[in-house]
Amino acid sequence: MGSTEHALREEHLAGCLALSQSANWNQNAADWRLMLGIGQGWGVTLADGTLAASTLVLPYGSFAWVSMVLVLPAQRRRGYATQLLRTALAELRRRALTPILDATPAGREVYVQEGFRDTWGFRRLRLQDTIAALERPAAVRPLRETDWTQLLELDARAFGASREPLLRALAARLPQAALVAEEGGRLAGYLLGRDGREARQLGPLVARSSQAARALLAEALARVPPPLYLDVVDREPGITAWLGSLGFEFQRPFTRMVHGALPAPGEAGLVFSPAGPELG
Repeated sequence: MGSTEHALREEHLAGCLALSQSANWNQNAADWRLMLGIGQGWGVTLADGTLAASTLVLPYGSFAWVSMVLVLPAQRRRGYATQLLRTALAELRRRALTPILDATPAGREVYVQEGFRDTWGFRRLRLQDTIAALERPAAVRPLRETDWTQLLELDARAFGASREPLLRALAARLPQAALVAEEGGRLAGYLLGRDGREARQLGPLVARSSQAARALLAEALARVPPPLYLDVVDREPGITAWLGSLGFEFQRPFTRMVHGALPAPGEAGLVFSPAGPELG
């Protein structure tokens, strides 16, 4: 059966959703529209019109996120993922953008061969059942429009580039999870979230301290019902253990990888939860 490589557009949305569903990933139509809106993508379509594979890149400053490298199960081992990944990498070279991604264990083996290297890791946790009431810290409150200047400054420091369109879109997607923490009259951290196909997802979570991060999570868990996904960085075993005591269960690990010899951008010590492997 013949195949054609092409740009991904809104008209391919149904096929994109079928790809993420076939991999049991959590993206819904709003996620795909968001990613296609802030980035660009490529797909492979078969002669019968089936979208067999996808890859996206989301530019952020001097780097870009490589995302949604997916192939339908029946079309795997035909080179489609490598083909589209190399198309994406060639485009990023042309634009002088450093490729970065979050890899599953299976994907990591492919990315190492294409020149990516490990930086730091995190793990996906899932909460299926409602938890008992938690103490809700007074220093955490809903995000206000007047918080955006400080929030964006803190996020750019943590992430390494501005991603304002993404963050504003997430704040509108799940308003009850859009929270900030204050310490000493300044913004100590923030949390956002979004709806998903299988579960709501919390993140990104950026904070100046573990205490602020935990306070934001406690408030979010009082506001946002399960099922929930949450990605937690490996350097915070205390928070991971606390979440485990509340009923969160481990799903899978991820590794943040950077193409070439450059260090990962931003200050990883401020990141407690990424926005998700597809968003950075």
